[in-house]
Amino acid sequence: MTEVVTVKLTKTDRVLTAFQAGKELTAGEISNQFGVKNPTAMVSSLRQQGFPIYLNEGSRDSRGRSRASRYRLGTASRAVIAAGYKALSHKNQSQ
Repeated sequence: MTEVVTVKLTKTDRVLTAFQAGKELTAGEISNQFGVKNPTAMVSSLRQQGFPIYLNEGSRDSRGRSRASRYRLGTASRAVIAAGYKALSHKNQSQ
């Protein structure tokens, strides 16, 4: 007998899975596709959990119209990681 287990992912899990799959999403896409009411807060929450989510600013097309900015999951640079460790060490020394 085979047992079927269904797992319900949270909105955060679904957005993170999309980023990990290489998708670049606008705030509107995050809102529409995943039902997130405040995409900026969602991205901020993921960043605070340690995920390097970057915002690629929208550029202008040949007719001067601005394109939407897109969020993507990237790789943190050595400088960013070093700054994080430095901030943590200063925090631990002050306690």
